[in-house]
Amino acid sequence: MSERTSRDTGSMAVEVVVLVPVMLGLLLLVVAMGRFVSAQGVATSLARDAVRAASLERDADSALDVARRTAAAAPGGLTCSPAELDGAFAAGGVVTVVLDCRVSWDQLGFIGLPGSVRVTGTSSAPIDVYRRTAP
Repeated sequence: MSERTSRDTGSMAVEVVVLVPVMLGLLLLVVAMGRFVSAQGVATSLARDAVRAASLERDADSALDVARRTAAAAPGGLTCSPAELDGAFAAGGVVTVVLDCRVSWDQLGFIGLPGSVRVTGTSSAPIDVYRRTAP
């Protein structure tokens, strides 16, 4: 038979008071990592769409312009710098779009995370060998 001593009363309340903030912090950290992974996917998707649109153009200047316009359609919470277009824009060449974005963690700032974090999206696409391109 166990006897309950007066020292044990109220210990459950203390445990709850200590554990609830820790569990809430872990939950917010999981949300922050989910936001990061989602932003990484969106940046890669934007880069893929931008390089696909650029590969359909006839000259390098038009390709850069359409890649930047396509990449500028970033959803809320994601701020991207203008897309960079690399590679040989000629029949049979490969073009690559590099997109640098920042995802905001402002709503999660009270758990000690910085205001934003950088994510990068990169994608490449070939230029059709039989496509007529301007030099």
